[in-house]
Amino acid sequence: MTRQPYPPASRLELVDELHGVPVPDPYRWLEDPDDPATKDWLVGQERLLESELDALPGREGFKARIAELLGSGSIGAPTWRGERRFFMRRTPGQEHAVLYTVDPGGAERALLDPMTLDPTGLTTLDSWQPDKEGRLLAYQVSVGGDEESSLYLMDVAYGDRIEGPIDRCRYSPVAWLPGGEAFYYVRRLPATEVPEGEEQFHRRVYLHRVGTSTAEDVLIFGEGLEKTNYYGVAVSLDGRWLQISASRGTAPRNDLWVADLQASSPSSPDLVVVQEGVDAQSALHFGRDGRLYVFTDRDAPRARVCVTDPSEPWFEKWRDLIPQDPEAVLTDFAILDDLDRPVMLVAWTRHAISEISVHDLVTGERVGEVPTPGLGTIGGISERPEGGHEAWFGYTDNTVPPSIQRYDARTGETTLWAASPGAVEVPAVKTEQVTYLSADGSEVHMLVISPPGAEGPRPTILYGYGGFGISMTPGYSASILSWVEAGGTYAIAQLRGGGEQGEEWHRAGMLSLKQNVFDDLHAAAEHLIATGVTTSSRLAISGGSNGGLLVGAGLTQRPDLYAAVVCSAPLLDMIRYELFGLGATWNVEYGSAEKPDEFAWLHSYSPYHHVREGVSYPATLFTVFQSDTRVHPLHAWKMCAALQHAQASERPILLRNEAEAGHGARAVSKTVELAADQLTFLAHHTGLTS
Repeated sequence: MTRQPYPPASRLELVDELHGVPVPDPYRWLEDPDDPATKDWLVGQERLLESELDALPGREGFKARIAELLGSGSIGAPTWRGERRFFMRRTPGQEHAVLYTVDPGGAERALLDPMTLDPTGLTTLDSWQPDKEGRLLAYQVSVGGDEESSLYLMDVAYGDRIEGPIDRCRYSPVAWLPGGEAFYYVRRLPATEVPEGEEQFHRRVYLHRVGTSTAEDVLIFGEGLEKTNYYGVAVSLDGRWLQISASRGTAPRNDLWVADLQASSPSSPDLVVVQEGVDAQSALHFGRDGRLYVFTDRDAPRARVCVTDPSEPWFEKWRDLIPQDPEAVLTDFAILDDLDRPVMLVAWTRHAISEISVHDLVTGERVGEVPTPGLGTIGGISERPEGGHEAWFGYTDNTVPPSIQRYDARTGETTLWAASPGAVEVPAVKTEQVTYLSADGSEVHMLVISPPGAEGPRPTILYGYGGFGISMTPGYSASILSWVEAGGTYAIAQLRGGGEQGEEWHRAGMLSLKQNVFDDLHAAAEHLIATGVTTSSRLAISGGSNGGLLVGAGLTQRPDLYAAVVCSAPLLDMIRYELFGLGATWNVEYGSAEKPDEFAWLHSYSPYHHVREGVSYPATLFTVFQSDTRVHPLHAWKMCAALQHAQASERPILLRNEAEAGHGARAVSKTVELAADQLTFLAHHTGLTS
């Protein structure tokens, strides 16, 4: 196949000197999406992509099969408010999940359907929170993938919108006071009140009273603190206790305050420090039994649950209830107290496989375990706020679509509460968990999903993330199943930087230790080759966001090791990443180029700055989203231009630049199109022909 020439891209003789080091940036002009030259270049890339993908076989087959497997739909765990419950469900053929409510009489009805709000499918429901009585609902929506949530209020009984929009509410928690008359929430300052370029930052906590203008909202917290702070806010079931947390960007630590709203006014809470300036994460749960439960990784990188008196919330008063486990990571808990012997359910992941144990609520003694459907992933455990003997949790694994399970502590039984609504024929696959050694001898785990009985080297996709403490756990994926059904293998490496082995595992792959993550990826590839799963000519790597940085470093550090790459919504210019999108909130994970030692870390691996002319790079497909307000697509634009200039082989370097889509949630049809294009590209360049 004769490829069209790459669209012309002028190379600037632009070199910055940072901390005495020359840093070339020949494609800085691509940072401006409104520059006519950038627009022309993107049009040329779109034409090139179409000509390349249209010539590849299997695209329609992948598209049809992915859509069929996504026909399983999805189901979410119930949120109880009194006798009313709320849950999300997506039925086959729906573009988005719909929020439903079940009234006290048992009648189910749709409460919020994004397609009713916007038939184009571009509006997403970002979050929702009923008040404590289930009478009012706060919900947030955004349009076109920009994640710029606007907050609205709804009367649940009638389905009427009664307030909104309140803008600048991206990532805002909502904490209702009892009675539904007021709530705390987080909102950014207006753009007119912050320095230019800092419009995405400067959050504050406010108290809003229903039925009043936001101009009357009371500023509660955040004045004079870090511009990149994210805030959490929660109010106990009885309305007495307010907690506020603050994290600098995505830092794995938080400061924490609590106020007694019986002793001080909700509009002027007397906040007491629980934790400040401590390198740990903690959160509070005010129990119905009057005790304060503390979920923390302080002095426990795999996490523990402590108890204390709410009037004495300080670290010195914490007492272990559920101590740290030496092998498993504690992820969640729920309290069931309508029993002769009240219990706490504790969720763990052991090498990323979920389990739930049962403990005496008073002593913490382990008294049993919750039966689960298999070796998979358990979502959050939910209970009735007023107490009870039942709990609900989500479950999925590599071949099981999401379901909701119900556990009855009186009988000790787990039963299916609700399955995903669509009936689909899921292909048989074989899943193994293997271990391998990284460059420094660290043991790393990896899930390998293959066709049953498959032998010999096969086209393989190696996927990873390795950042922000996020764990790679088993889950139903139409894309993975389609690939394996077609004869390929899919491997998911649990790299350092993730949370699979607790906070120490995360920190072993951040800041100055980021190279460990890339070494773990290369070692995973070498293990797959050494064990006969694949060969370098049949091996692809894939990752998105921080995982896009991962595969960007992978293809520049070891271009010989990989045949193909899909790099989605990536960070690639690690010298200037802080200047765009939410980049300034991530310097706690990566470091800042403003500091000499941290600049050295970043410059040592920044993929854009390690592209070398005359190298035979893997076939590479960049997939980016024009409305992405987290990671600006300029990273992929600049890297794509650099690779197209440097490429010494006939393997293509392509860019898929999607309009009206962003970093997060999207319509199902958009998901299908993207996944099919990615798999078609990887299949061709790894030799998957089934």
